[in-house]
Amino acid sequence: MGNPIMMKAFGYYEPGLETDIPPFQEVEVEKPKPTGKDLLVEVKAVSVNPTDWRSHLSKHPDDLSLTVPGRDVAGVVVDIGSDCNLFNIGDEVYYAGSNMRPGGHSEFHLVDERIVGRKPKNLDFAQAAALPLTSLTAGEAFYERLGISRNASDNEGKSMLIIGAAGGVGSIATQLAKLAGLKVIATASRPESVSWVKSNGADHVINHHQPFGPQLKDLGLAGVQYIFVLNHIDEHMDEMAEVILPQGKICSILPFEKPAELQKLFSKSVTLVWEMMFTRPMFQTDDMIEQHLLLNEITDLVDAGKIHTTMAERIEPINAANLLEAYRKSKSGTAIGKIVLEGFEN
Repeated sequence: MGNPIMMKAFGYYEPGLETDIPPFQEVEVEKPKPTGKDLLVEVKAVSVNPTDWRSHLSKHPDDLSLTVPGRDVAGVVVDIGSDCNLFNIGDEVYYAGSNMRPGGHSEFHLVDERIVGRKPKNLDFAQAAALPLTSLTAGEAFYERLGISRNASDNEGKSMLIIGAAGGVGSIATQLAKLAGLKVIATASRPESVSWVKSNGADHVINHHQPFGPQLKDLGLAGVQYIFVLNHIDEHMDEMAEVILPQGKICSILPFEKPAELQKLFSKSVTLVWEMMFTRPMFQTDDMIEQHLLLNEITDLVDAGKIHTTMAERIEPINAANLLEAYRKSKSGTAIGKIVLEGFEN
């Protein structure tokens, strides 16, 4: 056997503290080979998500192994496993991957084809890399957890409050909610974030640092049928309980950080659900293919001009210094839309 083929990857060895940014370094690792249902993808662009830097914080103190993070990837299939039947070599793809495997901050990446979608033709690789994780999160939350119909006529007269609408998930969620025929009330607090959520189609914008009820009343709304909460669920719980309508539904993408007082939801028969888009790949559920189908649906919507990329910043190339800067911006809590990195240095 000859020497293994090596590739460039960016990761870290040390576990992190709450204030840390992952100490990225460039490493040489063996280029993987696909088996079974795996695709080998040549990585063209990646985007940054909070789950990427949270993986550093959650690393066990005794774990000094190499961690390569990075969920969102857009690239080209260069090899396929023996059981693959959804993609061919040369196909352009995008996906969010799995939190149980090495991430995509590397020149090549292995991913199960059942959680991969066709890259939109109308987007370049960087624009496409902004979408997978957030689109899967919003799509699963809407259509599966909250039971929202894709048919706009079914949702006539219904409203959704999106808390934290200027971030990555909120940016695509606003577009999908509008496409579903919902009236969207987005929360944002800074002029630039207010402008951003309006550009994604929000009907109204309220401030999440102020009580929701009076602000909704000023808009002529007694409450909302749906709430999609994307940050600080503990801080917003009382306000949500106040403005959710009887038999309404709330979906959160984050767990409670402390015991919650949910009694106020009882008399209204409110549904409270969670969405974690890694559930299917984490548990290898029988319906993993649903993520492939949902990403292809997003692709069709993009190519039809019905939704647009949520990329707000493009950084070149993919290297340790630029990843540090992108993670720092993401972790600041003030990032708008998605930060995307593309291309590797020769």
